[in-house]
Amino acid sequence: MNLPKVVQELVKTQNEFNSAAYAQCFTETATVFDEGKTHTGRKEIEQWIDKANKDYRATMKPLEYSEAEQTLSTEVSGNFPGSPIMMKYHYEFEDGLIQALEIV
Repeated sequence: MNLPKVVQELVKTQNEFNSAAYAQCFTETATVFDEGKTHTGRKEIEQWIDKANKDYRATMKPLEYSEAEQTLSTEVSGNFPGSPIMMKYHYEFEDGLIQALEIV
């Protein structure tokens, strides 16, 4: 699967539970929408993913990437009810980094 470099890095850092490196995949003003909440800026994104990593220990397995739609379908496994589940990540990119991410 041919993923953009920043998406490859995001998956790698998620699977390593490296919250600081995960946040570096985003622009300074990026937003993440997940579980009904928006997290804005690298610091907030790092705090959000660090808590999620501690709570869920979720790992991502990429299944399908659509360059046209800028979406990644994944299998996510972790410490949560119903694991593993299918999730879709919708991206907006800016200068090689992620400007917006919506997880559904």
